[in-house]
Amino acid sequence: MNHADEPRHPTGDEPHPLTGGMMNTVHRHGDRVTRTATPAAQALHTHLRALAETGFDGAPLPLRLHGDGTEELGFIEGDVALPPFPAWALTDDALRSTARLLRRYHQAAARVPVETTAPWSHALADPEGGPILCHNDPCLENIVFRRDQAAALIDFDLAAPGRPVWDVAALAYYAAPALDPVSAAGTPHEGGNVPHRLRVIADAYDLSPDDRRTLPETIEHYTATARAFVTERVAAGDAPFVRDLERLGGWRRWDRRQTWLADQRPVFVQALIR
Repeated sequence: MNHADEPRHPTGDEPHPLTGGMMNTVHRHGDRVTRTATPAAQALHTHLRALAETGFDGAPLPLRLHGDGTEELGFIEGDVALPPFPAWALTDDALRSTARLLRRYHQAAARVPVETTAPWSHALADPEGGPILCHNDPCLENIVFRRDQAAALIDFDLAAPGRPVWDVAALAYYAAPALDPVSAAGTPHEGGNVPHRLRVIADAYDLSPDDRRTLPETIEHYTATARAFVTERVAAGDAPFVRDLERLGGWRRWDRRQTWLADQRPVFVQALIR
């Protein structure tokens, strides 16, 4: 949930702060980005370089790690949607392209061995673990678009080994979004057809029949994991998380969403496998 905003227009090497992040400090220097490195940065850089060697161009290219605890990455040109999201970012076409991007990432990641001993984040990690390095936070704020089509994933701070379906559930949680009608009221998602949007994701990703059946329950598990992460950040007094919790209706909103997801599970499964 470390949403690094990537404004697209400043040029030159003069440091330019990029706003929108909840857990990181990010600056653009022309064609480079500097940001706070995570404990797993060394392993992550190795992973991202190996991804590029497979031909995958939908992730930042690591340049170097600095002794002051920062990292340097190549800047990715494009547009990043930020709340309140623009209309183009909420279309089925944008969602379809995002699921395809995630599929391409997973296919490339499957060819790169995961360094299992690295200190990957546990915050949003798949509790079952898995064979690939999942992104774990594929929200709109972490996707670069070009001509309204998803082109790259950014901000791998919360990456960890997991199952591909866990990442698909994370995408559904954020981008469908898997949000109850009461919570969606008054937002750009009001009146959204969640079963339809889940089907769009599954079809564009080419999700297997088995994963289609387990996806709704996996979304529930991801939601519970996200809540535990927010609980930890709020307990630590992390101001952006405290503000968001208060602004969005507190823990009652989380309770309502979790109950609604469980109630809707048969509806979602039917939409996914019909």
